[in-house]
Amino acid sequence: MNKTLVITGGSSGIGLAIVNKFLAGGYQVFNLDIKDVDSNSHNLKNIKCDVTDHGSVTKVLLDICSAQTIDVLISNAGKHVSANIEQTSEQDLLDLFNLNVKGAYSVTRAVLPSMKAAKNGVIIYIASDQAIIGKPNSFAYNLSKHALASMAKTTALDYAKFNVRANALCPGTIETPLYHQAIDNYCQQSGADTIITHQEEAALQPLNRIGQPEEVAAFAWFLASQEASFITGSLQSIDGGYTTQ
Repeated sequence: MNKTLVITGGSSGIGLAIVNKFLAGGYQVFNLDIKDVDSNSHNLKNIKCDVTDHGSVTKVLLDICSAQTIDVLISNAGKHVSANIEQTSEQDLLDLFNLNVKGAYSVTRAVLPSMKAAKNGVIIYIASDQAIIGKPNSFAYNLSKHALASMAKTTALDYAKFNVRANALCPGTIETPLYHQAIDNYCQQSGADTIITHQEEAALQPLNRIGQPEEVAAFAWFLASQEASFITGSLQSIDGGYTTQ
């Protein structure tokens, strides 16, 4: 019987790379997103779900859990706001936290009863290098990613007795639609040149390049595997060396 992955925000960027990696590895994948993944795989089920809606998330996960055990949950849905604290409105903060943090809370809370009953499960939060360090013009996003790091640590401690592992995967600068959106927003606000800004971002990385979604997906695959069975409550960097500087 195939193992089962539930992922949020799996229709683009890092999420899509993870979906493809786990499908290739034989998983049954449930993608909770407002958009579908265009795939012919019979092992993929797209479920239109706004993860900011706690009731909808709970219902969807209850339906899935009633039919099979969820082996892996990857909470990936998120967005970025380029702004410092003064530029961040209350609504901006609430909207971002509803997606980045409350969404992660909702899916985690919904899958834990199934994982506890099975005495097995893996939860991976797609956080960010900003769960470890600060960056300018990223007040609300940085705050939300620190929250995911905390969620990984506390969930790991609370559910270790059920053999449920929780970790935060912390990508640095990865070439995704979210990355391009953040660059575009920054350039619009600052007047900076887009091409030069991309080049400057690459030069900031010790490995002198931007990471790729498939590299993050490969790390997520490892964290979900038996080879990572002694890893829980950790923040796992994949950032080209950026946070070591």
